[in-house]
Amino acid sequence: MRRAANPTRKISITIPQNIFNELERTLSYTQSRSRFISAAIADKLSGESSQSILESTTRQLMAAITAREDTDETLKHLLLQILSK
Repeated sequence: MRRAANPTRKISITIPQNIFNELERTLSYTQSRSRFISAAIADKLSGESSQSILESTTRQLMAAITAREDTDETLKHLLLQILSK
């Protein structure tokens, strides 16, 4: 029997319902909740807070585009209208 170089450990955590709901909306059916949470913890511990584009929600992407200085004013206006809904 072979041992894993970095074995996993099962833990139990409690998070607010709204965070759980957001997580469920964010992940696709094929994405691993454990892998996502492990990566988020590793990023936080290493001081990184960047999120993969693939992991971002559409609303997060729209907000990021709106915040960019190189985004056209017309596009910003349209995105802000959509985000305000």
